[in-house]
Amino acid sequence: MRTVDPLHVRLLRLLRDEGAVSRAELGDRLQMPRPRLLAELERLVSLGYVAEAGLAASRGGRRSTLVELSPRLRFAAVDLGASSIDVELVNGRLEPVAAYAEAADIRTGPKVILQRVNELLHKARVDGAYERLDAVGIGVPGPVSFRDGVPVSPPIMPGWDRFPVRELLTREHGCPAVVDNDVNIMAIGERHGGVAHSVDDFLFVKIGTGIGCGIYLSGEVYRGTDGCAGDIGHIQVDAHGPMCSCGNVGCLEALFSGAALAKDATAVARSGASPALAERLAAHGTVTALDVAGGAVEGDVTCIQLIRDGGRRVGGVLAGLVSFTNPSMIVIGGGLAQLGHILLAEIRSVVYRRSLPLATGNLPVVLSELGPRAGVAGAAVLASDVAFGEAS
Repeated sequence: MRTVDPLHVRLLRLLRDEGAVSRAELGDRLQMPRPRLLAELERLVSLGYVAEAGLAASRGGRRSTLVELSPRLRFAAVDLGASSIDVELVNGRLEPVAAYAEAADIRTGPKVILQRVNELLHKARVDGAYERLDAVGIGVPGPVSFRDGVPVSPPIMPGWDRFPVRELLTREHGCPAVVDNDVNIMAIGERHGGVAHSVDDFLFVKIGTGIGCGIYLSGEVYRGTDGCAGDIGHIQVDAHGPMCSCGNVGCLEALFSGAALAKDATAVARSGASPALAERLAAHGTVTALDVAGGAVEGDVTCIQLIRDGGRRVGGVLAGLVSFTNPSMIVIGGGLAQLGHILLAEIRSVVYRRSLPLATGNLPVVLSELGPRAGVAGAAVLASDVAFGEAS
């Protein structure tokens, strides 16, 4: 197995995150001897990863040359949801140069979904977004063996078990690929460019079609031995609760998620307990989680209670995680984050009430700053990291 030089990767990450930097400053920041630095830079220029960017401001002597990541670098970032595909093409600074989003059903299987991903990426090339890709990062809504680059028994993804996602993307696009679960890539995105930018220990909780938790410890994603750490949606919260897609009963995800909330909303609409939802059901034939959010804004008491009940259940699970991991921050994201401050207030209330005061004295519980872009932003970071490792 090839050994990745961490100092080398740090150099490329520094240029990614900060833009053009002088050779002198690079040497100072990395504590790298000048001869080795110059040799590394020369090699990276020849590989097409680094380019010169003019002269730096004078530091009192001979002006140093600025270096930056090559303007031609391109990474593909893909975020697969239960019902959506989001794709971004980014440059070396992870700035979007093209974006595509469309509805899709993950249950149609890997061949259909990945064929569409490939079509969107090829369209980006035809549109002039890139000449060649340097890496692809992709997140999927289920457990992933990060080491093997395959989903493993994902409850809402029939046909995806052990499908060689990484291998297929690598072969199709002639570049390295990396596969992770959707909540991990969202956490990575939020850490790189969102509200958790300067936080080394935090939990990112995605509440959407499913519920998951990205765990950051000491500045790194914690995935667990087999890659399934953070699967909090399948923690049992009610032993007499409904059947979950995983086959167990009473899981958090079965009681509060996009599908669960829509089911509960439909029931109260039919019963007449919620005038706002009954009106929406009569008008459209169905009600969704977003209808609950709209009803809550209008002051519908039942809608507000549905959101509070869900927030209480999520908060109860998070309170246990706070006592166990003692994070510096909790970030709430995913589609149901659009339920807004009623949900957030209930989660905060339960976490603060049920966790130890020492663990919550300085614990902000906040909404994601990146919102729906968190996934593609994190996939882009992962793609750049795997490309930089390949360049070592």
